Amino acid sequence: MAWIMAYAGAVPTAKKAEYQAHAARMADIFRKHGATRVVETWGEAVPPGNITSFPMAVKAGPDDTVVFGWQEWPDRATQEAKFQEAMQDPEMGEMGEVPINGQTMIFAGFDVLTDT
Repeated sequence: MAWIMAYAGAVPTAKKAEYQAHAARMADIFRKHGATRVVETWGEAVPPGNITSFPMAVKAGPDDTVVFGWQEWPDRATQEAKFQEAMQDPEMGEMGEVPINGQTMIFAGFDVLTDT
């Protein structure tokens, strides 16, 4: 089964268009380097929590929107090798300012158990 690299972060709500354009360019780069699917989402119903929540996890402020996405790769070994290759792609240097707080992003890798 596939390997999923998932991530969440906080983006200033006013920078939605910038983030969407950035995410599309990133998706192209990761697909070029072997990702089979890249999904980016913009939080529309992401409630705050009292103990845990997406907004708390990514330290989203009142003017931020939570984003969540994932990259699907054939397997973990491919992701580990090709992710670093993608990060060194010359197109990455042309990306400009990233419209997300990278310090509060969370990342995790997952084995797919079911996919129906």
